[in-house]
Amino acid sequence: MTSETPSDPPCDTIEGLIIRVADGDPAAFNLLHDAVGAALFLIVLRVVRDRGHTQEVVQEVLLEIWGKAHRFQPARGSAMAWIATIAHRRAVDRVRTVRAAVDRDLRAAVLDHNTPFDHVSEQVEQRLGHQQVRDCLQQLTALQRQAVVMAYYHGLSHQEIAELLRVPLGTAKSRVRDGLTRLRAFMDGDT
Repeated sequence: MTSETPSDPPCDTIEGLIIRVADGDPAAFNLLHDAVGAALFLIVLRVVRDRGHTQEVVQEVLLEIWGKAHRFQPARGSAMAWIATIAHRRAVDRVRTVRAAVDRDLRAAVLDHNTPFDHVSEQVEQRLGHQQVRDCLQQLTALQRQAVVMAYYHGLSHQEIAELLRVPLGTAKSRVRDGLTRLRAFMDGDT
């Protein structure tokens, strides 16, 4: 520990300790740590709300004070206000970092989530559905069935159906619409 001369800043105030820390005095840094450590912990804990993260942030704040003590300007405010500002800013940064990590993990979990399903039962349901549609198509009139098959199995437009069947466009639309209405009724078991 260096001996104090009349030109050295006093070590009994936080401001004096910061000035000595700016000169690279490790003993002054230890005294500063003892003087502000508990207050730093409380400032950070209020924002971070996690003791483990709080301890890490306090260490980051102390390292920042060691590295930037030369930037402290007593004319702009008290040393404790300067330290509290650094601590609060670091705490908010930690909260944002943790929140971003949680959000990123949640997005990744949602993207990675695959709902397991039984391929066999899916194929059986699909075949049963196809069979039900075929059975219901047989319940339509020949004209309705022809228009629905052309529209939904062959992908033809209403205009193309009308041209192929040599009927007016409105007639082609009506046959498709009426066929679908009857199909829906058969599928729902309403008939």
